[in-house]
Amino acid sequence: MIARSRKTVIALLSGIATLLVAGSAFAQEVGVQYVERDKWIGIAAGFGIALAAFGGALGQGRTAATALDGISRNPGAAGKLFTPMILGLALIESLVIYSLIISFSLLGKIH
Repeated sequence: MIARSRKTVIALLSGIATLLVAGSAFAQEVGVQYVERDKWIGIAAGFGIALAAFGGALGQGRTAATALDGISRNPGAAGKLFTPMILGLALIESLVIYSLIISFSLLGKIH
């Protein structure tokens, strides 16, 4: 199962890298067309925030499910599990917020 998901992630990242590199093959003179570049910046910003939101949602779901599973097995450990769970959720959410900031900065480059 882990090897299959690892292969899926590698294939996804390879596809994204191919899409990002392929744009330079069709490069034109400087200043000729900003519309083409702006379109790809918009698409990159959209994919970036979508992937970050998807990954963050998966991470937060697994974190909450695991914490609730641990609490259901040992209700006395609820206090010890709560703080690390909240810390983990905050760190996961911070990665999504970083992606949002990067997407906004990319969108700011559109003329």
